[in-house]
Amino acid sequence: MKKILVTGGCGYIGSHTVVDLIENGFEVISIDDNSRSTTYLLDGIEKITAKKVKNYKVDLKNFDETLAVFQENEDISGVIHFAAFKAVGESVEKPLDYYENNICSLVNVLKCVKEFDIKYFVFSSSCTVYGNPDAIPVTEASPEKKPESPYGATKQMGEQIVKDFSIQSSGNSILLRYFNPVGAHPSCLIGELPLGKPQNLVPAITQTAIGKLPQMIVHGNDYPTRDGSCIRDYIHVCDIAHAHTLALQFLIDKKNQSTCEIFNLGSGNGTSVLEAINAFEKVSGTKLNYVIGQRRPGDVVAIYANNNLAVNELKWRIQYELDDMMRTAWNWELKIKEDENLIRQQNHVLN
Repeated sequence: MKKILVTGGCGYIGSHTVVDLIENGFEVISIDDNSRSTTYLLDGIEKITAKKVKNYKVDLKNFDETLAVFQENEDISGVIHFAAFKAVGESVEKPLDYYENNICSLVNVLKCVKEFDIKYFVFSSSCTVYGNPDAIPVTEASPEKKPESPYGATKQMGEQIVKDFSIQSSGNSILLRYFNPVGAHPSCLIGELPLGKPQNLVPAITQTAIGKLPQMIVHGNDYPTRDGSCIRDYIHVCDIAHAHTLALQFLIDKKNQSTCEIFNLGSGNGTSVLEAINAFEKVSGTKLNYVIGQRRPGDVVAIYANNNLAVNELKWRIQYELDDMMRTAWNWELKIKEDENLIRQQNHVLN
């Protein structure tokens, strides 16, 4: 049983990937400083897998603390690196925070990968590296454009760092460019849990529908798209998670042709913001309170993936459709509310 370190294992995609890794026979440990997450999802992981995952509460910008985790776990075979700030809008407002966190943490992890001669490294990248593409769907060969946000810039920089590192490394790497992960685990035991006001579309939808937010803003309806709203490629988080397991196994089985390979992870379908809202209203039976607002800095107009390479090389198969994504996201939101009500009732009894 190979031991895999997942950085950001308490986060949204990280937690789902931890579950998928365990279900496919891997041992997993996590590093997560919980600055953008909580240990709440670790409980869900344990309930789903019957395995308790150890999380090291370490800030990856601190090299000594990061190194100590590797020293304690010298049998790590591979690393999947998620840990990063990821909100496009926030990155425009706080660029230095994004450059410091996303780049420094990656460099420190790679220093440890080199020190301990770890053979397999998977990097969580993003379709933001394509910027506003000239043509869609985008393939892995599509040109990278000027990033529309500091977040996108950190992903471009991160990819280049991994590529350069892989040339001199004894191991091999994969860059996974995913599009818009949404939804939740079908068990409703883990899902997206944004701290503060959600920056992504689907949690904004579900939190508005359940009453946590009074109203949702659609950022622009005057884009050159079929209904004026931005077009994105939504992909279920469990499909994304499984692709990380497949990527790791791809390296273990020595199927890679180069030291650093790249795969798009998207559904291959473009869905507008308004179409996503309509899908949610259909599966939930809930009318969403939303208004049209101004465009948001950093947003690209339209992007979706050509995923043929991942399908053919990784043998990746998409299991969830848009309705499934919205249904599981809504069920997860209902589960959170149920848990919050239970906690309030318990506190009332205790007090």
